Amino acid sequence: MTTTTALILLAVGVAIIAGMGAYAFTLWREINRRQAAKQDEIQRAHTNCLENLEIVASSLLQEQVDVTEGAWRCKVLLEILDPQLLERPAFRPFGEVYARTQHLHTHSARKALTPRDRMREDRERLEVEAELRQPVLKAAAEVLEFRRTWPGSLH
Repeated sequence: MTTTTALILLAVGVAIIAGMGAYAFTLWREINRRQAAKQDEIQRAHTNCLENLEIVASSLLQEQVDVTEGAWRCKVLLEILDPQLLERPAFRPFGEVYARTQHLHTHSARKALTPRDRMREDRERLEVEAELRQPVLKAAAEVLEFRRTWPGSLH
């Protein structure tokens, strides 16, 4: 192998390594950009959930929404924020209402029920609401306090 051939091969090798390094750097920057975008999206989702949670809890306390619907919505929003939140004693009434009413029909399935079955389900829902009304309202008040103390909360 001549010196010229060796230098050409060395130059080609250096060019390949430099190109691969530049490509790796580009990929690394793209990964960082995507991770930052993902974190930003998660933060926006949490902020949105917190705002909705505050609205639902306030609506519950002002009796603008029935206990079952409000409890279901609070449960779902808390699960989105962190599924472990429902394990807190203060928020358990939401899960209890859900567990005791999840079998009831809603929307078009409810419309398909006979009037007698609809009345039976309404009676069952109202019994659960009467029994758990105060714990759910207390949980709604706890949600408002939680909302004020959530990390990154603007309140």
